[in-house]
Amino acid sequence: MDYPTIARTGVRNRGRRTTSADDITLIGRVADADLSAFEQLHCAYLPRLRNFLARFTPQPALVEEILNDTMMIVWRKARTFNSKSKVSTWIFGIAYRQALKARSHANVEATLLEATLRAAIDANVLAPEPEAELRQRQLREQLEQALHALPLKHRTVIRLIYYDGYACREVADLIACPLNTVKTRMLHARRKLRALLLSPDKAA
Repeated sequence: MDYPTIARTGVRNRGRRTTSADDITLIGRVADADLSAFEQLHCAYLPRLRNFLARFTPQPALVEEILNDTMMIVWRKARTFNSKSKVSTWIFGIAYRQALKARSHANVEATLLEATLRAAIDANVLAPEPEAELRQRQLREQLEQALHALPLKHRTVIRLIYYDGYACREVADLIACPLNTVKTRMLHARRKLRALLLSPDKAA
């Protein structure tokens, strides 16, 4: 079936964030080529997908291109959704793979936005007592630099778990890899972050 004009031209975000039950109902209707349901799903996911994709490329035009490609796949392959994962995980998994594909084709250097302090806390970098605003800003800058030094596959796992709040099993579904691989990437990423933050000149 053809891709609806609505997603080619874009829509205003008139929808609210949907629940898992709403998503299942909508994706079922989209599978039956219900344009109204697709518009609701599109509106509900548009802001989250745009923010998510912006972390892979600083180019707004490329973000919109990946977003449209993602929703085109959602429209065309809604019938393949099998309820083994959340609809949100399925959609973000599509967006993730499209972003990697676009990044590879465009040779765009991946970027991360504001680094989360949770990663630093988990890496035992922050002192327990309150820090001054200047120190916090310096720490965020150091953490961002350290995150950029990680391989993309490690940065992605850190970002999805610590910033976006996904569980390891959800990340495994999203990026289509074994759960143990996600856990291993987390382990390596945390060790590398700790090394970079505590001794940036010595970290390989």
